[in-house]
Amino acid sequence: MFNLLPQQKYNKFQLLINQINHFHKIISVYSDHDLKLQTQKMQKLLMQGFTLDEILPEAFGTAKEAIKRALGIELFNVQILGGIVLHKGKIAEMKTGEGKTLVAILPSYLNTLNGKGVSIITVNDYLAKRDAELVRKVFQYINIDVGLIQQSMNIEERKMQYRCNITYITNNELGFDYLRDNMAINQSDLVQKEFHFAIVDEVDSILIDEARTPLIISGPSEEKTNKYYISQEIVTKITKNIHYDVDEKTRNVILTEDGIKVCEQLLKTRNLYDINNPWIQYILSALKAKELFYKNIHYIIKNEEIVIVDEFTGRIMEGRRWSDGLHQAIEAKENKKIQPENLTLASITYQNLFLLYKKLSGMTGTAKTEETELDRIYQLEVEEIPTNKICLRQDFPDFVYKNEYSKWKAIANECLDMYKIGRPVLIGTTNVEKSEFLAGILNELKIPFNLLNAKPENIAREAEIITQAGRKGTITISTNMAGRGTDIILGGNPHAMTKIIIINYMKKVLKISSLLCSNSASTNKKINLLLQELNYKFIKTITSLETIEQYIEDEINSINLKNNDMYTNIQKVYLQILHEYKHICSKEKTEILKLGGLHVIGTERHESRRIDYQLKGRAGRQGDPGSSRFFLSLEDNLLRIFGGDKISKLMKVLSIDNDTPIESTILTKSLDSAQKKIESYFYDIRKQLFEYDEVINNQRQAIYSERKRILQSNFTRDCIIEYGESTIDEILTTYNQQANYKKAIISKITHLLNLAENIEIDTIINKYNKEQIACFLYEQLRITYDLRESYLEQLRPGLMRQLEKYYLLQQIDKAWQKHLEKMTLLKESIGWRSYGQQDPLVEYKNEGFQLFITMVTYIRQTVVYLTMRSRLIINTVNQDR
Repeated sequence: MFNLLPQQKYNKFQLLINQINHFHKIISVYSDHDLKLQTQKMQKLLMQGFTLDEILPEAFGTAKEAIKRALGIELFNVQILGGIVLHKGKIAEMKTGEGKTLVAILPSYLNTLNGKGVSIITVNDYLAKRDAELVRKVFQYINIDVGLIQQSMNIEERKMQYRCNITYITNNELGFDYLRDNMAINQSDLVQKEFHFAIVDEVDSILIDEARTPLIISGPSEEKTNKYYISQEIVTKITKNIHYDVDEKTRNVILTEDGIKVCEQLLKTRNLYDINNPWIQYILSALKAKELFYKNIHYIIKNEEIVIVDEFTGRIMEGRRWSDGLHQAIEAKENKKIQPENLTLASITYQNLFLLYKKLSGMTGTAKTEETELDRIYQLEVEEIPTNKICLRQDFPDFVYKNEYSKWKAIANECLDMYKIGRPVLIGTTNVEKSEFLAGILNELKIPFNLLNAKPENIAREAEIITQAGRKGTITISTNMAGRGTDIILGGNPHAMTKIIIINYMKKVLKISSLLCSNSASTNKKINLLLQELNYKFIKTITSLETIEQYIEDEINSINLKNNDMYTNIQKVYLQILHEYKHICSKEKTEILKLGGLHVIGTERHESRRIDYQLKGRAGRQGDPGSSRFFLSLEDNLLRIFGGDKISKLMKVLSIDNDTPIESTILTKSLDSAQKKIESYFYDIRKQLFEYDEVINNQRQAIYSERKRILQSNFTRDCIIEYGESTIDEILTTYNQQANYKKAIISKITHLLNLAENIEIDTIINKYNKEQIACFLYEQLRITYDLRESYLEQLRPGLMRQLEKYYLLQQIDKAWQKHLEKMTLLKESIGWRSYGQQDPLVEYKNEGFQLFITMVTYIRQTVVYLTMRSRLIINTVNQDR
């Protein structure tokens, strides 16, 4: 009898899970060769008309056996349930440590059997690489290839990875590849396949947190940057609450009447809003940079550049920039070189990007709080998957102190107490500045700790720090990045520790081996580079002895070094150290379990409850004991902005001193209410972004479909003729019975289409009606086009087709770029319509549609005009030749 699921509400899946386990039992006796044939067998079943749901039990049973053989792990029933939920196109909410990476293998295997490919999307390059390398070991048993997209890859490498059955990729790379594909000039530059099925890891982070900001591909603008420096000087001379107001709840800045007058006087301009010389956006950006964006909280300075810190994960966002001049304003504030503002060439929101998939699913530890938004925008239902073992974590009520100093003192004392008894502690901070402040306090108390934040020197050790955060007596300070990706194992991870030790051993081995070859400077330089690479590769990616051996062998062969004894030595040392650490970690885990497991300390409530839940979820994985407590102060942003005054007055009335915290259920509910208000506010922002982008998205799909049709076409003549006939129809719509007007219309068409000069316009007007004139002009268009094609083909065969495609793509891209600028300006100004009792969104849709029609007309006319008058270009081409 198979184990039953722990909750009755999932009994409806029990029969299916029993069937999967039944197939697994049969398949478990297959040879490796027969196991590989399973994939071919199920592909044939699909071709015979079976559905994915019908072959699910056998497919999941096959994947379960592959996991067991590759990794020595047998999936729990709750993991199989998670796989079923993902296949159904839903979100599986699975707690930390429940093995989400392995769960994704089941539905990804099933959904790739029809040959359409599966995307597995993660939040960063490291997790994508780690997971891809892990599942490759599984899929090699069942003849499925796994691709991996990394930021540094070129077009050919990306093509190869996208062609794989299953591709691991980050959300950013997926979005930018999509936009680049829709800007490609040649079909050979396209890298992506059709969007079929996606599994989004940390789905709440990607579809909720990241969805506030659209993905943008931009090009340099000629806009001057001195206005940012001038604006920065201006805002240092005006005063908060007199010349401008700051709304921290909505993260907005508003100039007062006095502020506008002072700024106009300082800038010696009559109007800050002058359309020919606007200053208002520069002033507002400078004020936002001054009042709302802080160094080591919202950004860090790296290599003399401003680098954004993701407020939800604490990770740095290389290559990302704030839009609307905000990034330039911060560069001016920090007195760094201002990068030129960029023009938008292509953009898409995450909402519309992921809705391109025919089937979408996701997994995370925290999604229930956002299930309404996930359902309304993405049509994704959230299913809570029960834990394999009962969660034993104890979440203590929050402690609230009068001021920040008292709070940090209490946190330091808590750390000292835990350190003395040997219990591991994970401390979650909201930003870089706070993490370094706490590190300074612990240094003074001589408490050893590990620090993990967005600083480059700390990021390099991320996996090492987090995997060892469960060791006895370890104190780990981390920004929110500790909430995702890497499990904290009580007692430590013996494999990770073995990697670190083996690096030093290998350095010695390679140093000895280098003596066997030439002592030339170039060889020594290569060996040094190899050692640096080994440091990175071992800490980050190597998960088995076989990988180590293969990597060393490849590298040493590349520099003509060979010492067969080296591999034997490495194997011996690796296994000895691993055996020793397994014993140490096992012993430590037993001791830590008796002490109460991992203790999590939160230093501030985040704007989103999900981030707090993620932090708490680091303790109590897989039935381990653990605990969590948040230490807060009335000076924390959340309490200060949302009702901290009432609590402060209450503390004064009760004469509570600075070192005595409040611990109250009412207070906890008040904080939860504040977080819900903020979540609701940000939901409204994302909803508005989605509604407005929906207008552009319909236009985007029309433009991208037309562009794709042209790019994939080998015969674009029909497209040009179609554009020409449409142009004739559009111009003739203004045709009326006045003779002079008739003549002007026909002259316009003949000039635009470069038709024969000997056409007698008066005769046409007098002889034919409007419909007959249209047919006559269609015929003249085709005759003229045939002559043009004949002329160009004599100069160079195939030249006409090249010119057609070039003009079509060039004009579509140019027009689309200008259209995006106009739509952005329209969106910024349309809000004022609400004062005239008009719905801004309805007005935006109507005016956006008119702008789109104008753009399409412009594209058609320009393409036809250029194609019909390409003599000058031909002469230039011949001259170049």
